[in-house]
Parts: sequence; C-alpha cells; structure tokens
Amino acid sequence: MPSRRDIFWLAGTAGLAAINLGDAVAAVKNPVRVRTITAGVELSPALELERVEAALTFLTRAKQTLTAAGYEVQTVRVASNPVIASLAPAARSKALEQLRKIDQLIAAHGAVFSTGPIATEDRTDDSLIEWSQELVRATKSISISTVIASPERGVLPKVAALSAKIMVALAQTLPEGLANFRFAAAANIPAGTPFFPVAWHQGPDGFAIGVETPAVVERAFASLRPSDDPTEKLRGALNEVLLPIEKLATGIAQREGRQYVGIDTSPAPLKDRSIAAAIEALTHRPFGTGGTLEACSIITAALKSTAVKSCGYSGLMLPVLEDPLLAQRAGEHRYGIRDVLLYSSVCGTGLDVIPLPGDTSAESIEGLLRDVAALATRLRKPLSARLFLVPGKQAGELARFNDPYLTDSVVMKLD
Repeated sequence: MPSRRDIFWLAGTAGLAAINLGDAVAAVKNPVRVRTITAGVELSPALELERVEAALTFLTRAKQTLTAAGYEVQTVRVASNPVIASLAPAARSKALEQLRKIDQLIAAHGAVFSTGPIATEDRTDDSLIEWSQELVRATKSISISTVIASPERGVLPKVAALSAKIMVALAQTLPEGLANFRFAAAANIPAGTPFFPVAWHQGPDGFAIGVETPAVVERAFASLRPSDDPTEKLRGALNEVLLPIEKLATGIAQREGRQYVGIDTSPAPLKDRSIAAAIEALTHRPFGTGGTLEACSIITAALKSTAVKSCGYSGLMLPVLEDPLLAQRAGEHRYGIRDVLLYSSVCGTGLDVIPLPGDTSAESIEGLLRDVAALATRLRKPLSARLFLVPGKQAGELARFNDPYLTDSVVMKLD
C-alpha cells in the first residue's frame, strides 16, 4: 500500500503533467542554453578598469557569435585572479572604491564580476568579515569566495571557520539573506571555472563556457530503451549539443587571441529546467529515494567523459533554491543536507544554495564546511558550499523569495 508521502508525490506528478509536457516541447526545440560566457583577466592591486572593460568588449562579441548561431546566452561574466587575497587589510579597504567603479562598469554591460577567492592562506583574518559585508552593500554585481581546501595543502580549517563567520554576517546584510547568493566556500576549485561565486582566473586572458542542459539529460533518459546503457545514451546526447558550442568557442578564441579554457559540462538547472526531473526520468522514483545516488553517478560518468574540452566542476549541480522540484522533494523530506553531501561523493559540485535556519551558528556551519573540504580533499575533486541562511526562519518553515532566480522552499535542518 503506498504511503501518504508517495500518494502526495503521485498527485503532484499528475498536477505537473501539463507543465512538463510544455517543457518537453521546449526542450526538443532548444535543449541547451549557454548559462554563461566567463572571461578571465589578471589584475594588479590597482584593479585596472581598462582590463575589465576589454574583457567586457570581448564578451559582447562572443555573445553575438553564439546568439547568431541560435543559442540563448543568459549571462556574461568576468573573473579575476585572487588579487584581494594578496592585500593587507588597509589596502583591501582602499580597494573597495575601485571595486565600486568596477561594479558600475560591469552593471552597465549587464554582466557580473568575481574577484576570485579573498582568502587563500590558512590563517585567521576576521577583518574580512566586515569587509565582505561592506562589499555586498556597496555593489550589486560582485561575487567573492574563500578557499577551504586546495590540492596542494588539503583542508584549511582556519579559513573554514572564517567562511562560516562570513556566512552568518552576510545573512544579516541584505534582505532575505540574499547576500549569501554572492559568496561561497571553495574546495579544490580550479582556475577557469565559469560558474559563480567561485570563479577565478590565472594566467593569460581566457574564457570558459557554462551550460544549462537538464533538458538534454531528461530527454535522453526519457527515451531510454531496455537495452540502452544510460551512461552511453547520455554521453551521446551531450556530445551532440556540446560539440557545436565548442566549435564556435574555438573559432572565437582564434579570432580574439584569447585562450579557450573549455566547457563546464555541469547541467546547471534553472526554474524551468529541472535536474531533479531529469534524475526522476531515469529512476522513475522521487528524487531522494532509492536509486538517486546511482543516478547521480551515472550522470556524472557521462559528464566526465564527453568529447569536448572540459573545465571547472563538470559534475552534477543540485541547487535546492534554483530547482523547484528539488525544493519540493526537500519539503516532502525525501532527502536532507547530509544526503546532498553523499551525492557529492559520486557526482556533484557540493552544497549549493541550501536553505538553512537564520539562527544557525557559525560553529555548526564550520563543521559542515570542513566536511565538504575533507570530502574534496579525499576524493581529489572540486566541491563548494553556498549556504543560504534565511533570517527569521526555522527548519521546516517555508521561505519565500522575491528574487527571480530563487524558488520558495522549506528551510532544511542542518543537524
């Protein structure tokens, strides 16, 4: 006899049938979007505006090329080397004025900017807490991160503790806790990663592409026959849509004299393109129930073995607040935060926009960040944590957001 929760799932699935049918048609017409073209630049402590402007001019031309080829390009972004991390507190404070100018320039071009990690050495620097708050108050389009683990040094516990304090402080800096949308703790994230907030750059001017392909994944699994190997099926579907993008990217690189870093093959979801729906197309069960871990592994095996030059995470993204079906399954108590961390061991990018109670302590967050860092170190893979403390909300309560990129969700329990 089905449980009440399964009856709820079946009813919800029936209710969504018309919506999913429309999405399926849209997926056939346009199964892939370009989530981002991210240009990388090396900046000195002077934070040269002209170098940022040159990157923006390049991005305008690159976007035109992809748009002319029929692709929807959702965002363009600029990421720099970790220049802020090299500055002393006094110089860092002076840099805020130049970052305001960069923010104005970036916003005028409809772009966003990442400074790269602001803490890369394992030491305590509590001045970064207030500095991070000042940055998000003074700017609208700048993201920052910290390094809580690196391939060379392993787990950085002092930075994990600092990162937790920054998250707690940022939760009170902007309404609805939205400041944490622009901050993440990064573990083993390589240079050239196109996705924010952890993107950073090193070396000659370059660019990378991030894609939105949950519709490709869902379509591939929905058409599986009993004799098909799901990994092979998905790999073929991904190659079919990614290789033409790579051809365009290599042409752009040749014309512009800019290094092409690669495509982050992670199937980034958005409100109308659900990675949870894609996983359920394979398992035929609600996300979070038995078979989810295997499905995550199958998808990642395909993502890691495409024929294109890959970069960044190239793993499965499970952003709770950006995927309505993921949020729904969390509200049904199908999975929890530790489950997402478990899925990350075989597939994912870590903990992304996870809604937490607003009064979660820095000590509790630090423990979770160190777990993420330890997992990334042990498995030698890139992971990150973007945790969303929701002011005034407790675990199990519904959090609502006015932000167009975030979906309403129950607040998840940390411990």
